[in-house]
Amino acid sequence: MSKIKFTEGTAFPFAGHAKRLKRYEENMKLFNGQYKDVFDSYNLNPNDSLYISLNLAGIICKKSTDMLFGENVHVSAGKKDNSAEQHLLDKVGCDNYMNILNYEAGLLASIKGDAFYKVRWGQENNGDLPQEIDPSRVIIEPIPAEYCFPETSPVNKKRITVTHVCVPVLDEESDEWTLWVESHKAGSVTYFKCKLTVVETDRYGKATGWKIAETPTQVFAEETGVNLPLVIHVPNYSVDSWEGIDDLSEHKSIFDEINNRLSQIAAILDKHADPAIAVPSGVLEVDGEGRPVFSVNREKVFEIMGKDDVIPQYVTWNGQLQHAYSELDRLISNLLTTAEIPEVALGKSDSGTSGSTGISIRMRMAPLLAKVNRKRQYFDKALKQVYLLAQSLTAVATHDYSYEPVVPVLLFSDGLPKDAAEDAQTMAIRTGSKPTMSQKSAIMLLDGKTEEQAEAEIERIKDEAETVGEEGNPDLFNELTGLSSFNQEEPVNDQESADPQTE
Repeated sequence: MSKIKFTEGTAFPFAGHAKRLKRYEENMKLFNGQYKDVFDSYNLNPNDSLYISLNLAGIICKKSTDMLFGENVHVSAGKKDNSAEQHLLDKVGCDNYMNILNYEAGLLASIKGDAFYKVRWGQENNGDLPQEIDPSRVIIEPIPAEYCFPETSPVNKKRITVTHVCVPVLDEESDEWTLWVESHKAGSVTYFKCKLTVVETDRYGKATGWKIAETPTQVFAEETGVNLPLVIHVPNYSVDSWEGIDDLSEHKSIFDEINNRLSQIAAILDKHADPAIAVPSGVLEVDGEGRPVFSVNREKVFEIMGKDDVIPQYVTWNGQLQHAYSELDRLISNLLTTAEIPEVALGKSDSGTSGSTGISIRMRMAPLLAKVNRKRQYFDKALKQVYLLAQSLTAVATHDYSYEPVVPVLLFSDGLPKDAAEDAQTMAIRTGSKPTMSQKSAIMLLDGKTEEQAEAEIERIKDEAETVGEEGNPDLFNELTGLSSFNQEEPVNDQESADPQTE
């Protein structure tokens, strides 16, 4: 992208970004099921009377994101669990609800192709509350991609050098627009504002295009103390530029065709639900001139002129419904194939897993797993930078340099259900039935407890076992009721037990 200039007369959104922003807007409408709003702008003869849509775009985006971030990403400093680095990473993840933040970023990347993280040190409410209530800390927040305008290196279109975060803000009292800008580069952030003039609105009167009316004012530069920009870009996946490729744009034509086929089927069924009837001539009431008194549109009746009597019958339209349904099934199947979502992932066919092994399910899910793994590589790189920034900002803000910021190790789940019995059997075979997990690790894994919580749980188990050993007596009830020797037989006297007939 060419260098962005904030000078008087410059159009906003900036030249070269209009196509990207339009794609964001259309894809968000597709995700929300607003297909008619999108495709009516392309169709020459839009159908205003009937339009049935199937929101497969939402399923495509949510399914891959569920597989990627449906479970928490485990963040490890690569050191002991009680290390300073690990404590800081755990605090950052807990304070910012990273599980939710990551899911939203993954969903936006799938819809728009791009997602952005912003890392900063400060108060969540920007000073509106005192430090006692809202203490300063590392804050990680998402930025809508339509507010981000990156600049790239002249020799590498994939390397972003500066990211301008530009948000148009309306002052309702003065009815004036102002562009709030943050320019993020490695080591510094520049803040300033520009006055805007509205030059374009949509059909609802909402402002969609502006022009910078004055040069920037209130320019303020701040050194961050870290050698990375505080805004991190994550593409859904990319090829030859910084812009990510979303999961929806390539399927727009087939979305429209599926919805068109559904609408046609609905129209045919509507006609069949309210058919016309054909009757012999002379059956209908006539006026003074002998003409039948009826309206075809109202009564849905046709009078047949002929010599022979005609049995009244309904007139139906051969709409080729069977072919329409077959075509619809093929369209959906082709869409899922190109979207890399197997039908078993949606429960559409072969969804039963009874008797299936984990490896068989994994093989059937191979296309979706490959798609999720492609996304995972980009998020792994971005999240490592996010956590590294969080550690560096904390050290700069608190002046605590007792530890070295580390690049964490991120462990993603594959999103598939775990077959514990199969995993245990595999471990038993590989280890010769030897134990492969400590009691502490088992409690941490099964109950989701920390190491300290697991140790406390083990201590409680030991205390209960000792209590049972000292005070508990499983035969106490039997002894009190005289049943302790119920099953103990007296020695049998051979002579007394002998048969008297044998004596």
